[in-house]
Amino acid sequence: MWTVIGLAVGGLILSGLFRSSAEGSFDAQLRFDLDGMIAAAEPDGSGIVSLYGHYTDPRFERIYSGWYWQIMPADDPSLSQRSRSLWDKALHLEQARTVGKLDWGYAEGPDGQHLRVLRRRIEFPILATPNPSDTRSYDFLVAGDLSEVEAQIAKFNGVLIWSFAILGLGLIGAILLQVRIGLLPLRKVSEALARIRGGKARRLEGDFPSEIAPLASELNSLIDHSAEVVGRARTHVSNLAHFLKTPLSVLTSEASAHPGPLSDQVTRQVEIMRRQVDHYLVRARTAGALDVLGNRTPIEAPLTDLVRVLRRIHATRAVEITLTCAPGLAFMGERQDFEEMAGNLIDNACKWARKRIAVAAVRDGGQLRLTVEDDGPGLAPEDRVRVIERGERLDESVPGSGLGLAIVRDIAKLYGGELSLGTAALGGLGAELRLPAAAPETGR
Repeated sequence: MWTVIGLAVGGLILSGLFRSSAEGSFDAQLRFDLDGMIAAAEPDGSGIVSLYGHYTDPRFERIYSGWYWQIMPADDPSLSQRSRSLWDKALHLEQARTVGKLDWGYAEGPDGQHLRVLRRRIEFPILATPNPSDTRSYDFLVAGDLSEVEAQIAKFNGVLIWSFAILGLGLIGAILLQVRIGLLPLRKVSEALARIRGGKARRLEGDFPSEIAPLASELNSLIDHSAEVVGRARTHVSNLAHFLKTPLSVLTSEASAHPGPLSDQVTRQVEIMRRQVDHYLVRARTAGALDVLGNRTPIEAPLTDLVRVLRRIHATRAVEITLTCAPGLAFMGERQDFEEMAGNLIDNACKWARKRIAVAAVRDGGQLRLTVEDDGPGLAPEDRVRVIERGERLDESVPGSGLGLAIVRDIAKLYGGELSLGTAALGGLGAELRLPAAAPETGR
């Protein structure tokens, strides 16, 4: 845009300079012709000026040629003399502007031309009288057709426009080429970062020019540092979990060994503490994992492993679990988090199902949609909110902490996903988990 504006302004300036130069040259020619006329004019004894036979120029001889001269006595305009080119017409100065002893203006020519006119008043002595102060004044006019100047200016502007148009296209093409080639390394960095975000790479890969190499190195260092920080955080989380669960287990064991009201109260409080510890440790571990770029988890293998393990755990109930998974489907996150969410959903369905559980995973736009349905008793709409939002246990007869669905909801939210409960096609509870899907694997 600035290139086009600069060229346009430059073109206007050049056009204006050429117009000024052409008009100045034209005015100089008029002054030259006027000086020639005045020099050729000779008065007789009575002060009558005659130019015929003393000033000849082919331009002023041709009828309506566009070049004209005229001499008018100030006291008797009827005695005016005109060039042959003017024939029987007369010039009338308009829009006069006085500069020194010269009057500049314009006039309409005999053939409708637009004329530039120069006029000067000259006084000649009357030699026939004894008084030397007796003089007679004459107005000398010379005019030229401005169409010649306008034609020159139009021709110059045409050449200027085409030249600047070609120059502008060349400059814009050069700028686009320069930007495209010059920013190519940054485009490679952008593509490499997209591969990391899509889970196809863990670091910036490829050869970068010396100007971009420090940026790539710093980004790789930042990724390594982020992974190191998350690793340390996970270690601390694991240590904290081990430190808290062991005393809680001891308290539970001691309370069981000494039955009574106090033992029951301690057991309930310890169970509440264990549930809360599990809940918030899972949230802390998942939040830390989100800081690591490049996480990509194909889900078919984890789902197959989970279904196989849960079939064995619930083998005594002979629950049939069917799995349907679209090929190449991947979760944009860590495998451990996906296993935590999918395992809780399938395990919850196994606890409540009578005989059948259906697990299906498909890609829905940019999301991964995992559905787990069972043929159990299901949940009323108000109970679904209590289970998901508050993690309440609605039936103490079924083993578990009751936080499974709440944990799934929290982890999904951290990844920008969501969990919803409804009525399954099998008649029981239907859980639908939506998570960000990683880009499909493609060749580079």
